Amino acid sequence: MRNEEVIIRIHMSEKALQLIEEQNTLTLIVRRDATKHQIKKAVEEIYGVKVDKVRTLITPRGEKKAYVKLSKEYKASELATRLGLI
Repeated sequence: MRNEEVIIRIHMSEKALQLIEEQNTLTLIVRRDATKHQIKKAVEEIYGVKVDKVRTLITPRGEKKAYVKLSKEYKASELATRLGLI
């Protein structure tokens, strides 16, 4: 699976904005068959950042949501601004 196929979209909500500001974490909707390693690799290569940790869950709607914590040297808020999210 190519990196572009792993990430479906960036998830934006009040909680997602709070995670960006307080925990340096992005919230993404990814393919259900994507592994944490594939998600980490895709985020690092597509957005040019370093990832510390990836947590995933399946939502009640059946989508796979990934919480991607960035390394200290990168700011999730700067990436979100660059992507036009905030």
